[in-house]
Amino acid sequence: MKSLPYELFVGWRYTRAKRKNHFISFISLTSMIGIALGVAALIVVLSVMNGFQKELRTRILGVASHLEVTGGGNQLSDWQSVAAFAARQPNVQASAPYISAQAMLSYDQGVQGAIVRGVIPNAEDQVADLGKHMKVGRLEDLRAGEFGIVLGVDLAQALGAQIGDKVVLMAPQGQFTPTGVVPRLKQFTLVGLFQIGMYEYDAGLALIHMDDAAKLYRMGDKVSGVRLKLADLFDAPAVAANISDQLNAQANRTGDYYVSDWTRQHANFFRAVQMEKRVMFIILTLIVAVAAFNIVSTLVMAVTDKRADIAIMRTFGASPGSIMKIFIVQGALIGVIGTALGALFGILIALNIDTIIPFIENLFNVQFLAKDVYYISDLPSDLIWSDVFTIVTVSFFLSLLATLYPSFKASRINPAEALRYE
Repeated sequence: MKSLPYELFVGWRYTRAKRKNHFISFISLTSMIGIALGVAALIVVLSVMNGFQKELRTRILGVASHLEVTGGGNQLSDWQSVAAFAARQPNVQASAPYISAQAMLSYDQGVQGAIVRGVIPNAEDQVADLGKHMKVGRLEDLRAGEFGIVLGVDLAQALGAQIGDKVVLMAPQGQFTPTGVVPRLKQFTLVGLFQIGMYEYDAGLALIHMDDAAKLYRMGDKVSGVRLKLADLFDAPAVAANISDQLNAQANRTGDYYVSDWTRQHANFFRAVQMEKRVMFIILTLIVAVAAFNIVSTLVMAVTDKRADIAIMRTFGASPGSIMKIFIVQGALIGVIGTALGALFGILIALNIDTIIPFIENLFNVQFLAKDVYYISDLPSDLIWSDVFTIVTVSFFLSLLATLYPSFKASRINPAEALRYE
């Protein structure tokens, strides 16, 4: 069996602590630790950013749909034909009509503004995940003509209302009387509570049956739009464009249609997360770069310290290329060990962050993400192995790059000059 190159053994020997100069080994150790911390920080931060993106998408789609088809003036008169057309599309799994309007809710001394959505419970449950987020009651408790209402938990808490209480809903569209315009009022019975986990919805959304909403807002047979669920949510932009083209081809007969998908409705959220992820990657890569380029100073001092050794190896026939390989191995070992340790700790933290963060919050009695300030009040993590591979590759490349100059200088040492004063 062919033996391993001697450059590998000499490079490993130079990496370890020596009797003569512990300072160089200390610098090597600090470089390893710096690389490890940078790699671990990169993995954890990118995993958290991925977790935010995934959690944001999940919670938004728990209330919103993949696609929405609306008409001019926020009214759709032929929604049955639109729903039937959508059902024939290969990517569409379900459809549900809805009525959306603003209202003021009042109970006792509490008054809160909210978005009111009129839904058909069975159909709504097929295009969104609201049924899975019900804390009290069921979505099916909304029945036509009974004027029941389902509120987000934070909205109900702000009103001070509990299950069975009568909540007054005031529609801004008023009715004319001899004394002036009077807003339309209707009492609704609180029959359920939901909790999405996003303060925007939990504190500002109310659900009623679509028939009750049609009567209250005088919509007749019209609706605000039709919500669609797709087999693959990431196909939403392409499917939206296709449906819009086909529907608007009939515009001369049925009027204009507007088709929007979830990526456009909440584009700012996802763009912000994606931009923050890129910026954090660049910033934290600089930490790895600083630690990696500490290898330069380590190897420069090692070359100065090992001048006599280099001269002796050259005298025994070692080529300049072999001397260069020795110090490349030494620097690469620092980078590999630091990267491996950082990747190990980063992966462990990223996979267990849902346990680590609550422990720290309980230990110091703090809350990092208040739910009335942030859309997501916990710290999610989604470890993507392609990100780990990219981080490890970049770290190793920077470490290897840092070894080139000192290694080249070592290979240029003149044996006679180095041994003159020995």
